[in-house]
Amino acid sequence: MARGCKRVAELPVVETIAGTRAAVAAARSAGRIVALVPTMGALHAGHAELVRVARRQAGPTGFVVVSIFVNPTQFGPGEDYSRYPRDLDGDRRVCADAGADLIFHPSPAEMYPGVPAAFVDVTGLGDHLCGRSRPGHFRGVCTVVLKLLNIVQPDVSVFGAKDAQQARVLRKMVADLNAPGRVEIAPTVRDADGLALSSRNAFLTAEERAVAPRLYAALLAARDRARGGETDVSWLEGGLAADLAAIPGARVDYAQVVDDETMQPVTRLVGPALCAVAVFLGRTRLIDNLTLP
Repeated sequence: MARGCKRVAELPVVETIAGTRAAVAAARSAGRIVALVPTMGALHAGHAELVRVARRQAGPTGFVVVSIFVNPTQFGPGEDYSRYPRDLDGDRRVCADAGADLIFHPSPAEMYPGVPAAFVDVTGLGDHLCGRSRPGHFRGVCTVVLKLLNIVQPDVSVFGAKDAQQARVLRKMVADLNAPGRVEIAPTVRDADGLALSSRNAFLTAEERAVAPRLYAALLAARDRARGGETDVSWLEGGLAADLAAIPGARVDYAQVVDDETMQPVTRLVGPALCAVAVFLGRTRLIDNLTLP
């Protein structure tokens, strides 16, 4: 058996909360640092980098848990929950190659027995960008992540910078609720042409994939304007929206500059700001962002 195949065969997939807690308890009793990488599966090179960051944070003897759960509570009406890509065999290979120690792969019934009545809301940070476009989305994200943190009790959890607003929301939730572990944010991983890696990229047609890198090009152009001295946010947003609207087949959801920490709109660049976009190409919604100087 090839070495890589053996590693995949040895990587356990646990479907129950009790089984995951038992595995983590055994790792802790052996003195191992525990790291968690929450995902919805359909893993790609960006997720693999999250696992590698978790491995570095936990150390060579640490215990890295990757959760794979397509969370129904963060999808709104008409969104792509049923068609969200699922590939556990492929996910297992990615996790094994990147150095994970356990996959937690629960069913919806395992995570949400009965009808859930308790949810987590983080106010303020989710008022704009994806929070405005997808009402209830961050409530679902925060609820499932807090459940995962309570199940795994990690020393560190790792999220990606592509979902910048989500990262800010989750960091605030962890701080305010004294949830276990610290939050580590890993840089966005991109294809050679600049497109941010995303599980939803698999939905793009060949024509849509060919023009998708223009999202990143539009963000770079906005950053160049800011570096050139432009501080009027309305001008920056106008140029950004125009560049995005010029992409064939694109429908702009938002193109906005917000404060890098509060996620609130700003009128002038006086400190670090996040330039964030969401664009539909066909039925596929893509997001990306860059920090402005």
